[in-house]
Amino acid sequence: MLAPIILFVYNRAKVTKLTVEALLRNKEAGETVLYVFADGAKPNATEEQRKKVEEVREYIHTIRGFKDVVIEEAAQNKGLANSVISGVTKVMEKHGKAIIVEDDLLTSKNFLHYMNSSLDMYENDEEVICIHGYSIIKDAPIKEKTYFQIGADCWGWATWKRGWDLFDANAEDLLKTILSNPQVRNNFTYNDTYPYIKMLRKQIKGKIDSWAICWYASAVVKNKLCLYPAKSLVMNVGFGEESTHCVDENSYEKTIGIDESTTDFPKIETAESQTMRRAWEAQFREMFPPKRHSLWLRLRDYVRRKLGLI
Repeated sequence: MLAPIILFVYNRAKVTKLTVEALLRNKEAGETVLYVFADGAKPNATEEQRKKVEEVREYIHTIRGFKDVVIEEAAQNKGLANSVISGVTKVMEKHGKAIIVEDDLLTSKNFLHYMNSSLDMYENDEEVICIHGYSIIKDAPIKEKTYFQIGADCWGWATWKRGWDLFDANAEDLLKTILSNPQVRNNFTYNDTYPYIKMLRKQIKGKIDSWAICWYASAVVKNKLCLYPAKSLVMNVGFGEESTHCVDENSYEKTIGIDESTTDFPKIETAESQTMRRAWEAQFREMFPPKRHSLWLRLRDYVRRKLGLI
């Protein structure tokens, strides 16, 4: 049986429509149930902002082409994190698996085939927690059509109830576990090439509202694997002033594009690809060049790391 799709929307009618139209290009769409969770306007929203929320709600009631469309509109603003956590949990309880997209993701015409076939192939493999449609590497240095990395991801993804049950929203506990184990820390930060710990600290301090950093951290702590396509099947088009978390309109992600040619995704060995881990680390170093520090600052950071303070 095909997995249902969960779509989270808020106040961007234009990109929401693009997201839905892309999903409808998949031949499986007509046999797939679509759940749409629409968040409410914020208490201090202006009239213009409330109008944008209403525009999205008007549009989602016109969606056709799926087996069924189930719409849930929040009376008040829940925020993206609470919306995702409650929405995914609700659908998992009913269906046991789901494909999740947000309102700013363009997907390949083969996206649903990849997701459903992978969900079936790895359903009973406890080491696999997540199937992901986006890949950060433009030209993957591997011959396989897919690969595994430790963790879980959030740009066009799928999981089973058994995987979602491992989700831990307690960022503080996750950080303590990560900092207490050097290997887990290295896995989490890709050997200090990506500021995931900084993101987790911001989550703890309430500076960001991210379910995704906790989803990723939960998977790393449990040493679970996420499947990725060698060529990305998803592109994020939500960069701009209206986006909740993404504002960089010239982001690297937009240069990767969407693969429309790959139609088969054979099962592979359930193990992390070290070749791709090195490729990710190289990409992260390019995106986040290491700062040059004085000897004193390097020594200070070394001591703090040993003490588990960073």
